[in-house]
Amino acid sequence: MKVGSVKEIKNNEFRVGMIPDNVKSYVNEGHQVYIEKGAGAGSGFTDEEYKAAGATLLDTAKEVWDTVEMMIKVKEPLPDEYPLFHEGLILYTYLHLAADQPQTDALLSSKVKGVAYETLMDRNGGLPLLAPMSQIAGRLSVQEGAKYLEKIYGGEGVLLAGVPGTPKANVVILGGGSVGTNACKIAVGMGANVTILDVNLQRLAYLDDIFGARIQTLASNDANIENSVKEADLVIGSVLIPGKAAPKLFKKKYLKEMRPGAVFVDVAVDQGGCGETTRVTYHDAPIYIVDGVVHYCVGNMPGAVPRTSTIALTNATLSYGLQIANKGLEQACRENETIYSAINTYDGKLTCKNVADSFEGYEYVDVKSLVN
Repeated sequence: MKVGSVKEIKNNEFRVGMIPDNVKSYVNEGHQVYIEKGAGAGSGFTDEEYKAAGATLLDTAKEVWDTVEMMIKVKEPLPDEYPLFHEGLILYTYLHLAADQPQTDALLSSKVKGVAYETLMDRNGGLPLLAPMSQIAGRLSVQEGAKYLEKIYGGEGVLLAGVPGTPKANVVILGGGSVGTNACKIAVGMGANVTILDVNLQRLAYLDDIFGARIQTLASNDANIENSVKEADLVIGSVLIPGKAAPKLFKKKYLKEMRPGAVFVDVAVDQGGCGETTRVTYHDAPIYIVDGVVHYCVGNMPGAVPRTSTIALTNATLSYGLQIANKGLEQACRENETIYSAINTYDGKLTCKNVADSFEGYEYVDVKSLVN
């Protein structure tokens, strides 16, 4: 198969879909790999390394898109890339379609086979291609939140850990999944008072076992969320329903009840955000203030640490990518049914139910009925 990767064009996105070691793996399996010149520079990988691994370097992204049968990216395509789609193309990347109707329409009209990292679910219900970025985003959320609590950014001027004789900061985490757990780990490590909320009581019991008396666990409901955020210095939104728009748990009315200069970090922004006042920001202008509360809603948080993020992501995506390249998407699905869950669009049909449910008038089609 002809496989390729291009430079990401999203604002301040420095990750890349394939590293030179990945190229070598594909080439060793008999595939041809095409890389846009400079694609890996933001993550510290040179054109010379890609060439030495066996890739063919092309001058422009268009040349790569026009040549390959499978495009491996990191972030969802942007409108400038929609004209580069072609029928039958396998697009293997994060798509986040529930928050992006124009991209959904573009993939459907072009009959692209959209294979989304974020919806691939293994037999245990885990999300192995989302997990590494969730781990990074969770850890970054506290790091960034701590920074924007500084007075110069509009924060209230609080140090998370405090010092002897001063109160520690209160951190509230909405959602106890991978993002929330990793945020909790860093917040506890930095010495903050941490409260974590989730609808899954078994998950709360698990977190209680891990962190013990160092955290407060609460069942996630409107009353507990509202009472918790009133006293919060930092709120982390880490709610996820795979493939579906995030529920708006963090209400606008809460802002006026919170401390002036408190910070809200919405890690769920890729899926539309879990805050009513959430809107996507970028690394070059990451924050805005609503009713005195600083909002950090960067849509590609792990892009701030691209070397770590790229290596972590490609460690996870390589094995599934090789299965698709070696066998074709359809046969790969037949031999590993996990891959079915990643297919969001196929031959002009919308094949992810949670995405279809996010928009009005879109028909869901079971991908198995199209492939088998």
